[in-house]
Amino acid sequence: MGHSGLPMGISESGSVPMYELRVREYGPADSQYEIWQLPAPATPQITAAVRLAGLGGRNLQLIEHCVLRHLSSVGIRPGPRSDSSAHEFALGEDLALTLGLLFRALAPMRSRDRMRAVAQGIEAMEREEAAYWLGMAMHRRRPRRVLTALRVLLTEPAPRGGDR
Repeated sequence: MGHSGLPMGISESGSVPMYELRVREYGPADSQYEIWQLPAPATPQITAAVRLAGLGGRNLQLIEHCVLRHLSSVGIRPGPRSDSSAHEFALGEDLALTLGLLFRALAPMRSRDRMRAVAQGIEAMEREEAAYWLGMAMHRRRPRRVLTALRVLLTEPAPRGGDR
């Protein structure tokens, strides 16, 4: 935690968008994680919290260890609670973009192998690339097509050199 009580890397200034992770525990091994963008001076067009993405159930269980690793690296350790109220944690922009894209891309998927490939591809992305894909998935007329294209790019085998 920084001196302001926020996780390291999160600024109090109004020059950055603000994000939040909301974690709900419904029972043992039954959680839901959601990424929300909050109103901030840096984003005057956002007047109320906007849900960017969410993931739960079987798909979350497959990658929860990776999500928890990312969260613990910034000092966030969501733990079990006795009620189903949401835990809320401030997130830095880089982590919010990565987790938001990860949740959106994985939510409708069923194949565990393809899900692992997509998760690895998104985790390997630079901040700008994750922001591009998440922006495309949120603001395009047909976001499902954008996410389908991303999944194909991340799961198709790379072309071998010399094959034409």
